[in-house]
Amino acid sequence: MPTEPSTPRSDQPTDQPTDQPTPQPAARPARRDLLRTGLATGAATTLGLAAAPGATPADRTLTLTGHLPTGAPDFLHLPVEVPEGVREIAVSYGYDKPPVPAGTPGNSCDIGIFDERGTDLGGSGFRGWSGGFRTEFSLSRSAATPGYLPGPINPGTWHVVLGPYQIAPQGLAYHVEVTFRFGAPGPQFTPHYPAERARGRGRAWYRGDCHLHTVHSDGRRKPEEVAAGARAAGLDFIVSTDHNTSSSHAAWGPLAGPDLLILPGEEITTRNGHWLALGLKPGQFVDWRYRSRDEEYPRFARQVHRSGGLVVPAHPYCPYVACQWKFGYEQADAVEVWNGPWTYDDESAVDTWDGRLAVALREGRSWLPALGNSDAHSEPQVIGSPHTVVLAEDLTRDAILDGLRAGRSWLAESSAVTLDLTVTGHGRQAGIGEELTVPADAPLDVRLTVSGVPGGTVRLLTDEGQMHQESLSADGSGTVIWRTTASLAAYVRAEVRHPKADGTPGRGNSMGPDLPWGPMAALTNPIVLRTGDR
Repeated sequence: MPTEPSTPRSDQPTDQPTDQPTPQPAARPARRDLLRTGLATGAATTLGLAAAPGATPADRTLTLTGHLPTGAPDFLHLPVEVPEGVREIAVSYGYDKPPVPAGTPGNSCDIGIFDERGTDLGGSGFRGWSGGFRTEFSLSRSAATPGYLPGPINPGTWHVVLGPYQIAPQGLAYHVEVTFRFGAPGPQFTPHYPAERARGRGRAWYRGDCHLHTVHSDGRRKPEEVAAGARAAGLDFIVSTDHNTSSSHAAWGPLAGPDLLILPGEEITTRNGHWLALGLKPGQFVDWRYRSRDEEYPRFARQVHRSGGLVVPAHPYCPYVACQWKFGYEQADAVEVWNGPWTYDDESAVDTWDGRLAVALREGRSWLPALGNSDAHSEPQVIGSPHTVVLAEDLTRDAILDGLRAGRSWLAESSAVTLDLTVTGHGRQAGIGEELTVPADAPLDVRLTVSGVPGGTVRLLTDEGQMHQESLSADGSGTVIWRTTASLAAYVRAEVRHPKADGTPGRGNSMGPDLPWGPMAALTNPIVLRTGDR
C-alpha cells in the first residue's frame, strides 16, 4: 500500500488500491495522482496480461480503501481504469460505523458511478446513483441495477463516487470493491418511456401525485406496484421522482395507459434541501452535487425550465439532515407544502407559503402555487395521500404542467374528498387559481362546497388571516358562503381540517401549547381579488 503523507489534508482522502507497489518516499506525489496512476498500472498488470490469446479473461476485482476525516468534501471521486473487453462492472462497498456520543451524527455514505465521459457537474458521464440504499450494484450494455443506467462499458477512466454526508468524530473508513467481468457485450438496452398523453375528459379536474419513489432509489415498491397503487387511489396521473437518477424513466412505458398518465421526473437531493423536477424529458438527468453557496442551483433550474418542466422545492421544513430548503424561491414554479401524513413541518410550510402570497401580490409578482404529494416510498405509506387536483385542458403532459404552474389546483388527502371554491360578484365569477377584478366595494360571495370530511372544519382565509370558520355535518358534506369585498381581501383561500384528536373542531384565532387544528383534509390555492372599475 502506498506510503501516506504524514500530514494529510482534509480535502484529500486516503483512497488507495490495496494491491499497488509502494512509491519512493522522495517523490511524494499527491494522493490523487498516486491513485490514478496506481489504478492504471494495476489494471494493465492484473487484467491486461492475465488471459491467454483468444481466451476471455477471468473476473478481476480491485479493492480501494481510505479514511475520511470530519470536514471531508461532499463527494469523493475514485478513479478506476476500465480496460478493453469488459462486459459488466460490479461494485460493492462498505464503511465503518463506530459508536458516537448521544446527539452526534454517525457515519453515512452514499455511492454512485460515472463513466469515461467524466464527472463534471451537469456533464454526460452520469451512470447511476443509489445513495445509501444499496451496498452493491452492477451495470452492462443490456441491464443495470435499479438506479443505474444500462449502456456501453467503454474503456477509460471511470469514477466511483462516494457521498459521505455524515462523518463521525472518529472519521469514516471505507472500502470499495470493483469487479470487471469480461466477455462479449450483450444486446443494446431498449428503454420504454411513457406516452405524454392519456385518455382525458377534456377540460376537467385531474388528480395526481407528483412525488413518488420506487426501487430505482430508496423506495421498496417496484414501478408496477406504484402504478397499481396510483390506480387504486383514483389518480389520473403521477410523476416519477426517484432520488438523483433518471433510471426509472425507461420502465414506465408499459405501466402507463389510457387511464393513467405517467410523467418522468427526479427528486434532486442536495445538501441544502430537496427539490422536484416535474415533467422532465424522458431520460433527462438533473445533477445534485452542490450547495446553496456554490450558486449552481439556478443553472439546473434553468435546465428544467428549458425542457418545459417545473421546479418545486420539496418538504422545505423536513427535519432530516440536508432536507431543509436553503435556496430561496426565485426559480421555483410551485412549492410542496404538504408531504405525506400531516405533521408540524407541514404547518410551517403552509404558514410560510401563505405569508409569501400577500407579498407577491403587493409587489406585482406571480405567486407561488402550493402542491401536496405523498412522497410514498414503501408500505405502509399510502400513494396519493395527499395529492394535487389540477384543472387542466386535457390529460397530457403539457396541460397538467400548465395547470400546476398556474395554480389552478387544490390539495386533497384522498380521492374521497371533493371540493369547489368560487368567488362571485359584480356579474363575474372566478375559481381557484384565477383572478377577479371588481370595484373595491362590490359585494363578493365566497362559496365553498365540500364532501368527504366527516365533522370537518372549514376555514376561509385572506391576507388578514382566518376570516370565517364553520363546521361540516357528520356526513362530511356541506356548503359555506361568506361575503367580503376586494378592498378587504387581496385573496381568498380555503382549508378543510379534520377534528382534533380530542374531537373538538379547533379555533383558528387562539393561542395554546398545541396545534390549534386537526390534520389537513383539503387546501386550496387562492382566488386573487383585484380592485378596478372594469
